[in-house]
Amino acid sequence: MALGRHKEQRQPDFWVATADLPRSEGHVFYRKLNQLLRDAGFDPFVETLCEPYYHDTQGRPGIPPGVYFRMLVVGYFEGIGSQRGIAWRCADSLSLREFLGIPLTENTPDHSSLTRVRDRLPLEIHAAVFQFVLQVAETKGLLKQAKTIAVDATTLEANAAMKSIVRRDTGEDWKAYLKRLMQEAGVIEEGEEPTVEEIARFDRKRKDKKVSNKEWRSETDADEADSETIGPTIREAQDHLIAADSEANLQEAVADKGYHKNETLAELEFTDGLRTYVAEPKQTHRRNWKDKPDEQRQAVANNRRRIRGKRGRALQRQRSEKVERSFAHVCGTGGSRRTWLMGIDKVRKRYLMSAMAHNLGIVMRKLFGTGTARSQQAEGGLAAALYFALLNVVGLPRRLRPMRNRFSRFLLNQPTAAPVLAPAT
Repeated sequence: MALGRHKEQRQPDFWVATADLPRSEGHVFYRKLNQLLRDAGFDPFVETLCEPYYHDTQGRPGIPPGVYFRMLVVGYFEGIGSQRGIAWRCADSLSLREFLGIPLTENTPDHSSLTRVRDRLPLEIHAAVFQFVLQVAETKGLLKQAKTIAVDATTLEANAAMKSIVRRDTGEDWKAYLKRLMQEAGVIEEGEEPTVEEIARFDRKRKDKKVSNKEWRSETDADEADSETIGPTIREAQDHLIAADSEANLQEAVADKGYHKNETLAELEFTDGLRTYVAEPKQTHRRNWKDKPDEQRQAVANNRRRIRGKRGRALQRQRSEKVERSFAHVCGTGGSRRTWLMGIDKVRKRYLMSAMAHNLGIVMRKLFGTGTARSQQAEGGLAAALYFALLNVVGLPRRLRPMRNRFSRFLLNQPTAAPVLAPAT
């Protein structure tokens, strides 16, 4: 065989037949995922759903909605958080092109096109697609007879704009805060108004520029406690189940101690009709129920009795195992921990699609045994390792036989001494 040499410059072909273009066999996970979506009628559903937000005759045809949602699914399964990274990965991979249904003669959508489609489609459309996947999970038997919901929260990282944050103690915005520092440093006199250039120059040269969440907050973020969000979260989850035509009826709510509050427990039990299993924080003093409604005292007592029981402890363990693991999948390996989007609705769209992809992974794991493309590759490597280990075990006696023969010859070649008898006494 002759040595192949790398050509520094290669003249491109003037014309290439379509049949000569490279083709990919496709990733087995994405092939099965496409089969699942095709059997469920995903593309006709999303095209009918998104049709009112496009013009009938004007403009060139945009990205098919099925391609847009599939690219967001790719972002989750490949662990890519940015739209630029998603667009580059889809353009670079032949198997992902096969998954999206885009031939090599066409370009994959650009990241700016993803932004336009996301801004065009409202949050209700993304929620409807999320509910469609829940309906698929219902048809596969994953939501039947579900009656317990576990609630937890996590933090998402984002770049906060300095113009939108204010101090918690004084209520000063960033400009007023820098102006006060300039007055304290003697740069400007009291009552003097500095220019934008002077403020920027002072901010660049000063030290100790760290901004802490303990000292600053954003006026655009809702600073709500966990105990105030559990009720709307459970009702929203029930609405999603109803929209997905699920027979699941939520009857129990499980949460950690951050959601424990008298008013919240009373509302969940007597208004929403739920049995609560909310962990109770340690109390340093005896509870005072004076001037408190009897419903709150009864709700707290019932919740305490439940969480101390065998079922309450088992539900808390399952909450820690399943809910926190889903955060690790969606935010950690799914690439949704940090966001670069501006606006809470845009963040909700992106996170909702990551949760939808996570649910698709659960359905895929039930049907085919693997929930992500990377786990499919890992299982292939494990199978290969087990195969080679089995070959080594099978061939072990054959390798030990020459060693046994050499050891036997060694014993035969050793001289034997006559036994020495002890003198009789």
